[in-house]
Formats: sequence, structure tokens, C-alpha cells
Amino acid sequence: MNQYTVKEIQALLQQINDEHDPLLHEIAQDKRKSVQRLVARWHKQKRQEEQAEKQWQEMSRYERQLFAQGIKYIAGIDEAGRGPLAGPVVAAAVILPKDAYIPGLNDSKKLSEAKRETLFHMIQSCAVSIGIGVVTAAEIDEINIYEATKKAMIKAVEQLSPKPDYLLVDAMTLPIPMPQQSIVKGDANSVSIAASSVIAKVTRDHFMKQLAKRYPQYGFEKNMGYGTAQHLEAIRTYGTIDEHRLSFSPIKEMIKMKKEGEQYDEPR
Repeated sequence: MNQYTVKEIQALLQQINDEHDPLLHEIAQDKRKSVQRLVARWHKQKRQEEQAEKQWQEMSRYERQLFAQGIKYIAGIDEAGRGPLAGPVVAAAVILPKDAYIPGLNDSKKLSEAKRETLFHMIQSCAVSIGIGVVTAAEIDEINIYEATKKAMIKAVEQLSPKPDYLLVDAMTLPIPMPQQSIVKGDANSVSIAASSVIAKVTRDHFMKQLAKRYPQYGFEKNMGYGTAQHLEAIRTYGTIDEHRLSFSPIKEMIKMKKEGEQYDEPR
């Protein structure tokens, strides 16, 4: 292979898909270190592709069973933002086509921000339909986070067109007349739920980054509304805004202590 430049060999490797390809074996005999690095990189990428394919097959088993029963539109449903002290809870419902393949798709919590953004656009490009449901902090305080999560999920389902024939829901049963299955850790066990997990997470993160521009003192672009030390200190310093969940600890206790302190300081 010495008659080829390293750049030419790199181009040849990009055309090889089978590790038993005679050309790959021939290239591997080239002793140049730069070529050996290219061959090692090819094998590494091949292993990653095989692992991604295996993971996709494992995470598609619920969908395959339903497709085999003649069910056409399967919606995965998940949420983001149950735990933060600020911001809405956001749910997403995603219907993927039967032949979908999105390598690297996984539970959004296991992915880097950059990977989530990439997958977000891949899902949007291939999905049959995507629905988003949002419930505000004020409503979370009014009906509690569990009910708010269900409400956001139902809103997301109602936005889907075409309407789903079956729902795969992450660890929750929805009070709507649709065939459904609740799957514990669904975002790690179903591609449809994993897709909705990514859509919900990225959608909510985008909202919190926009909120950070209006209220930079809280650091929402970094903490996404979660109760970090910096966020709690900002609440003590600047108080709360409409996007804070006043029924959540420790905000609830902080407000109570502040009121008690004001009462104590009142002149007699």
C-alpha cells in the first residue's frame, strides 16, 4: 500500500464497511504509523457502530412486539423537570417510524449536552409526530408535581397527529382511554421513550437558558432550575420569581422563616 498516500488510504477506509474486506487486510500490512493509527481508528469506530446497533435492538423490543401485532403508531412519553426548584415540568410524546434508526439514542440523563442537541435534531427530522406539554411552576404549586407531570404528558399526547394507537409511558399510567404500558426506567429500555426523554429535556433546557437572560442572577443556564448551592444563595439574596416552585423544599421553608423573621422584627 506504500504507493498510496496517507490521505488516499483514509479515503479508502471510509468506503470499507466489512472487517473481512481484503482491502482492509492489505491496508493493515502498511507499517507506517499514521496508517496504523487510521486502521485502529477504523476498528474502534466499527465497534462503536456495532454497539450502537446492539443497543438499538435491545431498546426496540417493546416496539417490535407492538408492530408485530399490527399496531401502527406507537408514542413514547417522558418528562423533564420534576425535581428542580424553578421552571416548568415539560413532557414530550414522540411517534417514531417503524424503520427508524437513531444510533446513540439513550436516556437523556446519560448523554452529554452536545449529544442531546444532536439527537434532538435527528429525532425531529425522522419522527412521524412530536407533541410537547408544559405545566408552569404556579400550576405545579397548585396541583402538586405528580399531577402536573401527568397533565403535561396528556397535553403532549393530545398534540400528536396522527393520533397514537398505543402509548409507552415512562413509569406512569395516564388517565386517558388509550391502550398503554407503563415501563419502569422506560427511557433506558424503549427507543420511543428515550426519544421523548431527549425532546423533553432539550426543550426544557432551551426554556431555562432563555429565562436566564431575563434573570441572570440565578444561573439558570447552568443549574436548569435545580437547587445548587449557587441557586439557593441567589434565592436568599434576591428572593423568588414567578418561575420558582414555592411549594418545594427548601424554598417553602425559606419563605416561612423569612415571614417569621419579619413578624419577630415588627415593633411592639
